[in-house]
Amino acid sequence: MLTLFTIPKTFTGHIGIIQRNAIKSWTLLRPHCEIILLGDDEGTADVAREFAVRHIAKIARNEFGTPLINDAFRMAEKLSNHDFCCFINSDIILMNDFMEAAQRLTRWKEYFLMVGRPWNFRVNELLDFGPAWGFQLRMQVRTRGELRSVAAIDYFLFRRGIWGDIPPFAIGRPGYDNWLIYRARSRKVSVVDATQAVMAVHQNHEYPAHLQVANGVRRNSPEAKQNLELVAGSSRIFTLLDATHLMTSEGPKRPFNWRHLCRRFTCLPVLYPRFGLPLKLLAMAGDVSRPIRVRLGLTLNEKAARHE
Repeated sequence: MLTLFTIPKTFTGHIGIIQRNAIKSWTLLRPHCEIILLGDDEGTADVAREFAVRHIAKIARNEFGTPLINDAFRMAEKLSNHDFCCFINSDIILMNDFMEAAQRLTRWKEYFLMVGRPWNFRVNELLDFGPAWGFQLRMQVRTRGELRSVAAIDYFLFRRGIWGDIPPFAIGRPGYDNWLIYRARSRKVSVVDATQAVMAVHQNHEYPAHLQVANGVRRNSPEAKQNLELVAGSSRIFTLLDATHLMTSEGPKRPFNWRHLCRRFTCLPVLYPRFGLPLKLLAMAGDVSRPIRVRLGLTLNEKAARHE
């Protein structure tokens, strides 16, 4: 029912270990998922054979050699054997609560986007995927893990055909995940935040020097700037606070809390520009009140979010 696709980094050192953990966890999902590894970085072809998953070596890259998101989505939608696809970062461990949430949503609505906040958790070695591995990992993550920001999204489950043209975002650089939420909302697709229902585990790792975070702000790199220029077309950073629904134990529900309500009003001019002045006045009111809302935790510090 589902195709998972990802663009792995090289399978060397610590990043190689955690990527193997992630891919192994995907092979254990039930119902069984089709898995596609994109790119020809070192070790990718060997790991695809090791786990008996599909491998597509050729992917478009920018002038820095970084794979591009739009080509990954294009190929996945073209080559997938299923109507539902999920782009996922190659360091994310999934468990069967992911499939349970996905199955509920496929019965709920034909077109949707499922996203969620992963948990940060340090993993240093290959996991033992024994009978109780999911239960054990869950307990460890709840004890020592930490939820990521609402602006950092590591998986996108969708039905083929919802996107239209995607700009040439560089993978692993800021902004493209926020743009994907904007695009879904702008095309009237329900965006479901599955954080409450799905424990996705982001295995912490080091970043290359030009992408490391210093004093909470990611260093400016040419690729980061290019991505953020592409995001600027939406005139706003979209996050999980812009989800139209929350996944609960009772299924998807509309969020009714101050954080989501504030976001809902201030995103209207972006999503419905043709309605003009009334929505612009709402946006102006939102801009005036933003410093207060940030201090009260009712909205996100968007300047910081651009560097998540």
